[in-house]
Amino acid sequence: MPLSSNLLKSRVLVTGASQGIGFAAAKAFLEEGARVVINSSNKQRLEKAKNQLSQLGEVHAVVADLREKTEIDRLVSETKRLLGGIETLVYVTGSPKPGTFMEKEYDDWLDAAKLLTISPAYLARRVAELMLERSVKGRIVLLASFAIKEPIPNIALSNVCRIAIAGIVRTLARELGPKGIRVNAILPGYIKTSRIDQVAQDLARRWGVTVDEAFSKIAQEIPLGYIAPPEELARSIIFLGSDLSTYVNGAVLPVDGGLLRSVF
Repeated sequence: MPLSSNLLKSRVLVTGASQGIGFAAAKAFLEEGARVVINSSNKQRLEKAKNQLSQLGEVHAVVADLREKTEIDRLVSETKRLLGGIETLVYVTGSPKPGTFMEKEYDDWLDAAKLLTISPAYLARRVAELMLERSVKGRIVLLASFAIKEPIPNIALSNVCRIAIAGIVRTLARELGPKGIRVNAILPGYIKTSRIDQVAQDLARRWGVTVDEAFSKIAQEIPLGYIAPPEELARSIIFLGSDLSTYVNGAVLPVDGGLLRSVF
């Protein structure tokens, strides 16, 4: 019997979907026949993304800032109105500016905590409530970063705040698993997005090299030898966000070309 994602007509919410990883994830779900709501805090970019994705299937756009509780509540309510429910949540978000720990001020930490710690926790809860209300056997896929296992010197805010994703996954997997809701995470490595451009520019400045040389040094660290496009990462999101992974729950999956050196 051939493998099937079983995503036809499935209802999916993808945050941070105006570009990069979120856009690639939304595109992949639409290609599988899902009905998708995409989200971003940037209205102009989101409308552009919707126009591009609408050629593939049913897609709706909801502008919301995930740093604000009322905006998260509205996003879930609008998704419920537009799709009638949610079977899969894919949480993707932008990243705070690069910088070392000692370069960051109180407001930097507060903003990063809202974006990378509080928003995934509260959004996951609100979506899980909707799934439980409708007795949905749902999937929640939260994206963090490989940096939560091996911190990167120039992205201190992400190193610290994204670790919460692992705690959310382990906790919710046990709480929601008995109800048929699976919760997993993906730890992307270096992916070709505007974020890697930021990181490379920051490293180039610190190392005293060109941006191209910084990219080359980054690629040399990856056993597969290249920085992957978002479409390659999206395949793993489809895996965890569909029936292809029915017995995977509480997993934290690196998708990094072999970059991580740690055993656990």
